[in-house]
Amino acid sequence: MKLGEIIDERYKVKSLLGEGGMAQVYLAEDLIARKEVAIKIIKEDTMKNPVNLTRFEREARAAASLNHQNIVRVLNLGTFEGRPYMVNELIKGQNLRDVLNVRGKFSVLEACDVMYQLCSAVLHAHQHGVIHRDIKPQNVYLTGDSTIKLGDFGIATFQNASRVTRSEVVIGSVHYLAPEISQGNPATPQSDIYALGITFFELLTGKVPFDDESPVTVALKHIKDKLPSVRKLNPKVPVVVEKIIIKCCEKNPNNRYKSVFDLRKDIDRILRDPESIQKKSFWERLFGRKNKD
Repeated sequence: MKLGEIIDERYKVKSLLGEGGMAQVYLAEDLIARKEVAIKIIKEDTMKNPVNLTRFEREARAAASLNHQNIVRVLNLGTFEGRPYMVNELIKGQNLRDVLNVRGKFSVLEACDVMYQLCSAVLHAHQHGVIHRDIKPQNVYLTGDSTIKLGDFGIATFQNASRVTRSEVVIGSVHYLAPEISQGNPATPQSDIYALGITFFELLTGKVPFDDESPVTVALKHIKDKLPSVRKLNPKVPVVVEKIIIKCCEKNPNNRYKSVFDLRKDIDRILRDPESIQKKSFWERLFGRKNKD
């Protein structure tokens, strides 16, 4: 796309916003709606691979099927010079990775608020048969009015997808990847719940629980190693919040939350009664912090 070019007699290209492995994102003006939008278009080289083209088209189909205040909205789909593109609402803000890089971590209540909104987005997706498969801070945006927006459905899949579609190579960000995915099993709502738990962990500690230079080693840690204690890394995290994260990140998907609705309900309890997480237990008051265990 060239700057100043008008796509489909509607979108005037203004500048290049960013570029990934598969697509380019441009800032454009919607001449009809008179507002700025983001146009994501697949690269000419990458669309030569049918897998990339299928993935891009699936992202467009998955995201366009969802309409929720906490999901980056797809406004239009089209084709330009043989290349598919999607027009997304323009998000003016940072992603959570950018915020973490500056702030280090979030307070408990801030993290709970972020996670409540993020759960609302994921719940909506699951209710419409879409599994995101790549939930992580880089794909979650924070707007100027503190609204959370989940984007980047590039590797999303549908719960009723055929086995051929679902049995692709293992894809997703290894630091947030559920153990069963690394072991070659198909994605389920429970694998998204695992990624939500890892994201919650990172918001509160500024770190992912498992890290290494080797992606294979990270995947093995997710499969075999016990989840590090959130409260050891951040003593301000209450026990009730740590328990939520532990339940999200159980190795066995059957031991995790049955649905994102149940996870959101537990977070909502904290947000409705924030003072409850600051109350000390009887034993902590009696014996003091050092002897509470």
